[in-house]
Amino acid sequence: MQESNQRPFLNVCPRCMRNHTCSTCGRREPRGKLTATDWMEHLPPDSSSNKLVEVIFKNTRVGFFENDSGLDLKIGDLIVVEGTPGYDIGKINMVGHLVRLQMKKAGFKDFDNLKKVIRLATDEDLDKFEEARAREHSTMIKARSIAEELGLAMKIGDVEFQGDGSKAIFYYIADERVDFRKLIRILAETFKVRIEMKQIGARQEAGRIGGIGPCGRPLCCSSWMNRFVSVGTGAARIQDLSMNPQKLAGQCGKLKCCLNFEIDAYAEAGKQLPPKDAVIESKDNLFYLFKSDILQRQLTYSTDKHVPANLVTISADRAFEILELNKKGIRPERISDEILIEQPAEFGDIIGQDSLTRFDKKGNNINKKRKKNKFRNSSENQHSSPHPEQRHGKVFRHNEN
Repeated sequence: MQESNQRPFLNVCPRCMRNHTCSTCGRREPRGKLTATDWMEHLPPDSSSNKLVEVIFKNTRVGFFENDSGLDLKIGDLIVVEGTPGYDIGKINMVGHLVRLQMKKAGFKDFDNLKKVIRLATDEDLDKFEEARAREHSTMIKARSIAEELGLAMKIGDVEFQGDGSKAIFYYIADERVDFRKLIRILAETFKVRIEMKQIGARQEAGRIGGIGPCGRPLCCSSWMNRFVSVGTGAARIQDLSMNPQKLAGQCGKLKCCLNFEIDAYAEAGKQLPPKDAVIESKDNLFYLFKSDILQRQLTYSTDKHVPANLVTISADRAFEILELNKKGIRPERISDEILIEQPAEFGDIIGQDSLTRFDKKGNNINKKRKKNKFRNSSENQHSSPHPEQRHGKVFRHNEN
């Protein structure tokens, strides 16, 4: 048991429960982006639901299998399942009632023809699987060179070998449709395995590689997101963001997924603001909407349509109030009690203020002051405490004799 726990597959112990510490080796399983809390575990056991298990493989590939053998399976167990062809090795990600709901969420419809769980993974199975995984990197490098020789406009991002080493899945990225039939024949002859090509998008590649986003946190696609939804520029318009492609694009080159996170809140808050084309009238000027803070419900108006001039910031309630007055033909003297005119920020010479020698100059002055004070104190002591022979105004001379 101690030897099997040291397997590097997904950096977890084969018998560790999710979010628990293994009593044998003390290793704790980290949470992955496909882990889920079984909030239905308190329900009574159901024979049909307990037979279903969700298994996770490399590159967040997920499959659903049937435990018709009645094995005592737990979350985190490494098991051997049926492959196409042969067998594969994966880690159990979920058991119980929640698996059937996950299958419905994933759009899985063929509930009657599920593949079977064969057995728990043994040391021999893991040894063979590790040998296959050791070939993945070299296989990917060789496949890239072959695709480049054939002149195919594609990039092979990763290679995944099946548990028994009889099949390899090549994940590739391509902007256009690629005819890789010749590539498959060459790869099958070169590596002597069955070849399967699977296309992934730029977001899936970024999630596989990982990185740090502009927010300073790990990428959402590599930390917790497992399903990607299309992102459009309309999400940026609703949130009143700058339409700068460099700011809106993520590390994958596509629009950031986080643009969809708060779009519902912004859309709901935007309904409580005046229309963008509404013009506010005062006795002196006409004010046009320049910018808006949707969540703070603050609106900034300008007296010019195209350039910021005489900017005034008011609340949404005050804007509605003035619009109602304008409908009645009333023009207030000014649109707010306090006019906030934005001025450009003043920039100072920060480099000059942070001189590297400023501490040295200060130290020299301190040393000079210390020397001056020391000299002054010594002179005062001489005047205040005369020589013993000159006390009381008398001079005493020693008799040399």
